[in-house]
Amino acid sequence: MKPRIIGFDLARAYAIFGMFVVNFNFSFGSLMAPPGLMGRFLNVFTGNSTAIFILCAGMGVSLMTNRPEYNRDEQAALKAKVLKRSWFLFALGLLLYPWWAGDIMHFYGGYLHVAALLLFVPKRYYLWGALLAVAVFHLLLLLLPINTGWDFTTFQYRDFWTPLGFLRNTFYNGWNALFPWLSYFLVGMWLGRLDWQQKGARQKVFLVGLLVFVLVQGLRLLVRQGQFSPFWSNYLLAEYFPPYLPFVLVTMAFALMVIPVCLAIGDRFPAHWLVVALQKTGQLTLSHYVIHLTLGNLLLAGLTGKHYTGLLEDETPTAPAYILAYSGAFYVATVAFSYSWRKRFSNGPLELCMRKISG
Repeated sequence: MKPRIIGFDLARAYAIFGMFVVNFNFSFGSLMAPPGLMGRFLNVFTGNSTAIFILCAGMGVSLMTNRPEYNRDEQAALKAKVLKRSWFLFALGLLLYPWWAGDIMHFYGGYLHVAALLLFVPKRYYLWGALLAVAVFHLLLLLLPINTGWDFTTFQYRDFWTPLGFLRNTFYNGWNALFPWLSYFLVGMWLGRLDWQQKGARQKVFLVGLLVFVLVQGLRLLVRQGQFSPFWSNYLLAEYFPPYLPFVLVTMAFALMVIPVCLAIGDRFPAHWLVVALQKTGQLTLSHYVIHLTLGNLLLAGLTGKHYTGLLEDETPTAPAYILAYSGAFYVATVAFSYSWRKRFSNGPLELCMRKISG
């Protein structure tokens, strides 16, 4: 396996750890950053891990279809494969939704469905599509209140299972709705078309990420010093929901820094036991996503003596240090499971099912 692929798997492995922290905190901790260093540290993962997860997904689709020439039959076969995977993930996400209302899988299926239509267009169109996804979201903000359908006492979407509510949630104001979250996937597809064997390309991506990250965080620092009106302050400081442009830029920039660093680690230590174990963990992210939301949440509920509801925690929040310790322990078990599983099987449990269905 090429070193660059090792790096991409390391980025996925980082992303799934961040999702452990964010989702366990949502279920048993607190959405609001508790006072203290540990509480603020947990919130660092909010948005950033999801951004890397979606960007890597887009990169994976591009890498799967990144060959100079395909004939018409080959293009049709690849489009059919991606479409089948999109339907599989969409169905899996809807099955999971009654258990976990923050599901990303059915949105992921939507991203893949769009990707199937754009597999063989020039890569510049991926960036234009990403800009369009963000622009459409901001246009929709002018037409429909972002909180439509939401009960923010529990973070339950009241009319998700109605046709209108489902469409609204999927395209506009769901946790990872196509507008604007499709932009991450399309930027990932653009990244997948780059020649990552060239160190110059990696350096440019990292520097662009660093520049954007510093600019947005600099603006946010000015906000905290009272340099902007309340409207612009709320717009610049918004985190995850609503996903305004500054949030999209800063989380995407963070991902653009993390991915080249993971590539460098993969290049430098391709045979190190920890890198190999994390690589295998990154290859099973779909399975790990479902396992941590089911088995992981049930186990944490038993350890804390709380009731899992799939909605925002309505009991006394679990301490941030406990959430982080549990996430770390569960992740260590996840890495060990990945290493053991990949010794016997070529793909993870759910990855194997998806491949059998999609071909």
